[in-house]
Amino acid sequence: MSKELVDHIYEMLEEVNDPELGIDIVNLGLIYEVDVDKGNNALIKMTMTSMGCPLAGEIVADLKNKVSKIEEINDIHVDIVWSPPWSKDRLSRYAKIALGVPN
Repeated sequence: MSKELVDHIYEMLEEVNDPELGIDIVNLGLIYEVDVDKGNNALIKMTMTSMGCPLAGEIVADLKNKVSKIEEINDIHVDIVWSPPWSKDRLSRYAKIALGVPN
């Protein structure tokens, strides 16, 4: 796995915003893991802020659209997980300030 390629994927993920909150999914702490296998397939483990997130499909579609712009990536697999559950503790400092969440 190329660290540079994983870093590039994270850069693209920072362009994927949660439409309800207007903050990218990396700063929201929704991305749990990014990996690239030997076939240059991106494997992304993520969660949503709630199990019933009505925009989950839209977020995943936007994620795939952004990451597919990386020429080296052949395929993208997104695994949505619920454990560990998302909490406000996963928010970056930037997201906490933007959302008015105390540190």
